[in-house]
Parts: sequence; C-alpha cells; structure tokens
Amino acid sequence: MFRIYGDIQSGNCYKIKLLMSLLELQHEWVPVDILAGETHSEQFTRMNPNQRIPVLDLGNGDTLCESNAILNYLAEGTRYLPDDRYERASVLQWQFFEQYSHEPFIATARYINKYLGLPREREAEYQSKQEGGHKALSIMEQQLASSPFLVGDALTIADISLYAYTHVAHEGGFDLQSYRAIGSWMASIEATENFVGMTG
Repeated sequence: MFRIYGDIQSGNCYKIKLLMSLLELQHEWVPVDILAGETHSEQFTRMNPNQRIPVLDLGNGDTLCESNAILNYLAEGTRYLPDDRYERASVLQWQFFEQYSHEPFIATARYINKYLGLPREREAEYQSKQEGGHKALSIMEQQLASSPFLVGDALTIADISLYAYTHVAHEGGFDLQSYRAIGSWMASIEATENFVGMTG
C-alpha cells in the first residue's frame, strides 16, 4: 500500500490526495507537522534529504519526493496523463508554470497569512507576492477562456497541480471573483467523480 507523508492543508500534498482519490488508490496518510520541525527529523531526512513534503513511500523500499513528480508517477497509464507527445509536454509545461510562476506567489502569500498569521515583519513580503500571483491567475484565465481544462477538453494532472493552490488563493489575499473562467474550471473539477476536498 502507498504511504504519503504530508500536511493535507498544503497544496503540494493535497495534489497527491486528490489524484489518489480520483484513481481510487488505497493509501495511508501520515500527517507531518512542518511548523513543529518534523521534516527535519532523522527518519524524514532519510526519505527526503531536502526535508520537504510530500513524500510518497511506494511500499517496496522506494520513495518519491516533489509533488509533480509524484503526480506523474501515479498518473502513468491513466486518463490523467495523455499518451500524445505534445499533450504530455503541455501537461509538463503547466506543471513547471505552477512551480515557478504560480506557487512562489500564491502559495507563499497563503503560507504567510494562513500558517504564520501575517506577522508584521513579513507584511511587505506578503504584499510583494500579489502582483505575481495575479499575473499567474491571468495567464490561467486566458487559457481557460478558450478550453475547459488547461490541456484541451479533459482533466489532467496539469489541472490537479494548479487547482491545489488556486482554489485556496483567497487565503493568500487573492480575490478570484473576477476570474470567471477559473471559477468554471474549479467547479468542473469539483464535480468530478471521486473528488475530495482539502478538508476531506
């Protein structure tokens, strides 16, 4: 059985939970408290020397780190990862976009606000994330205005990667009301069979 080490309130961990639910994969969830320093324990560091969640234990002695790598592993051979070469590269393109142009702004602002309680010494950093976050959302909005999902007409792990932090972007100060295409896209994902929310 798969074992996942993570924090369900983390978008990077929730991605894995959502895909596993959609695929009906049996798994055990092992909570990890990052604020308590649990990712710096000797046991955790053996699994991931980078000391970050999530970690997927495959049950055979192998582990995988980095959320999007885990998604690609789990989605191999399923409808959530296209066989077509161009479409598969397009999925990866959006996943790189998520990690480099979306997560550093939206997830970081959310972390400062939700996890740390927006301390005064980080208010300037929090505000500095707003412009970049809205730029990422605008790029998504443009794509989703012309297609129901990020890569064509079907839900893929590209959508799962970006849904994770987008649907809680308001917790980082991002008002999604003006992003109508993103709103429709989120509703479509949430209507998918076996969908599970961040809180279960």
